[in-house]
Parts: sequence; C-alpha cells; structure tokens
Amino acid sequence: MTAAQAIAHCSAGVQMALGDLRPPRVLIGRLIGPLVKRLALGNDAPFRPNSPTAPALVVSDARDLEQERTRLAGLIDRFAAGGAAGCSTHPHPFFGRLTPEQWAELMYKHLDHHLRQFGV
Repeated sequence: MTAAQAIAHCSAGVQMALGDLRPPRVLIGRLIGPLVKRLALGNDAPFRPNSPTAPALVVSDARDLEQERTRLAGLIDRFAAGGAAGCSTHPHPFFGRLTPEQWAELMYKHLDHHLRQFGV
C-alpha cells in the first residue's frame, strides 16, 4: 500500500464512521466481532500490524497524495464537528453496532495505526 492509498483507506474509514459509506456486515464479524470489539476498544493498546480490513475499505488504484491528504483532513474536521450526532448508526462491518464514543476511539486507533506504518 502506498502512502496515498493508505490515506484514501483512512478516508473510507472516516466516511464509514460518518455514515457516508455503509458496507455490509461480514459473517466472521457477526460471529466474533463483539468479542474482538471488547479486546480492541476501551484500552490504550494500538492496533496490531496486518489487521484485516473490510473489502469496501481496500484501495488498490493509484491516488494523488496531496489530494487524498486534503480529503482526509476535511473528513476528520467534519467528523469532529459533527460530534455524537454526526456518527453513523449503521453497524460496523466487523464490530457491529458502535456508540459515538466507540466510533471516535476506533477512528483514532485506525488513523494512529496507519500513521505509525509510515513513521508519522
């Protein structure tokens, strides 16, 4: 994954938290998502390397780094400004239903995970 693709991937995650992107639940998430959610959220532990991702969030085409950076910054601003009311009520494809606080923590951890990959 290039840096531009990673930023586009992060943008898709924020779009999901905002409710703009609504990927369907995946079977494995329905089976073990609630258990993994308890392990992944509610603590200070960063996400593990090579964590799986929803197919809807995979970015494989070429992207422009500056354009993707600008788009992500705008989505983060929109997410922060929207507060709890701006969070999606659509279930996460793996974890299922999330509270606004869980969406916020998930977005922080997800962005942190990818920024660490690129040494930012």
